[in-house]
Amino acid sequence: MSKHMSAYRWFGRGWLSAGYVFLYIPILMLVVFSFNSSRLDMLWSGFSLRWYSELMQDQEIIGGFTLSLKIASLTACSSVILGTFAAFVLDRYRRFRGRTLFAGMLNATLVLPEVIVGLALLLMFVTVEKMFGFPQRGMLTILLGHTLLGTAYAAVTVQSRLQEMNKALEEAAMDLGCRPHQVFFLVTLPNIAQALISAWLLTFTVSLDDVVISAFLTGPGYSTMPIVIFSRARLGLDPRVNAVAALTILVVSIGVIASSLYLARAERVRQKQIAAAMQG
Repeated sequence: MSKHMSAYRWFGRGWLSAGYVFLYIPILMLVVFSFNSSRLDMLWSGFSLRWYSELMQDQEIIGGFTLSLKIASLTACSSVILGTFAAFVLDRYRRFRGRTLFAGMLNATLVLPEVIVGLALLLMFVTVEKMFGFPQRGMLTILLGHTLLGTAYAAVTVQSRLQEMNKALEEAAMDLGCRPHQVFFLVTLPNIAQALISAWLLTFTVSLDDVVISAFLTGPGYSTMPIVIFSRARLGLDPRVNAVAALTILVVSIGVIASSLYLARAERVRQKQIAAAMQG
């Protein structure tokens, strides 16, 4: 029996390792070839920082990267705020008129193809612009489109944490005289802080690499980094794209590692506080 268990364990580890290799080898190759001195991606001709140097002079990519960071940051903040309130309503108020419709509309963007969502938003913004002269397609319309998509992701993330949260903490705060808004800010919000950080990072990433919705809602002079990369990829391989992709991977990796360390530390502190409260 032990031999069979050992074989199953090694098989599982091997299958998991193969999956990781399949997923991350292309990313690793992209980073490696961003230091290739040759313009041909599959022909290594020596180590060089040539493309990073040229990237610093490429105003189109720098402008697109800056715009993407602005939109992604604003999208993450607005999505977390809206998604938190939506998740709180769905979890705490189980019965109210229109709850099923509200939940369905909230989750619709998760199952609908982005092409459909982008086209629908484009038609709506064009109609509104014809009627009121606002908003013109650009940064604002992209932000609104990304917020629509990000709110659904944030709501799912926060709602799962709310479902796991001990409701007795909120009831105890109410018994001690806290009003509903005080319970939310003093009890509920600190307990779901880790989920809020996770939702922020998730919606930031979703917004940063979105192409479809951005392509529908962008206007003249507002090309995000994914749109710039996609337009250049259609014209042929550009090593500067490898360089900006490598830098993006570096920034995202640092953010993920830092947030993971913070969340792990916060969880350890929370467990110690729970243990101390139980002993007291």
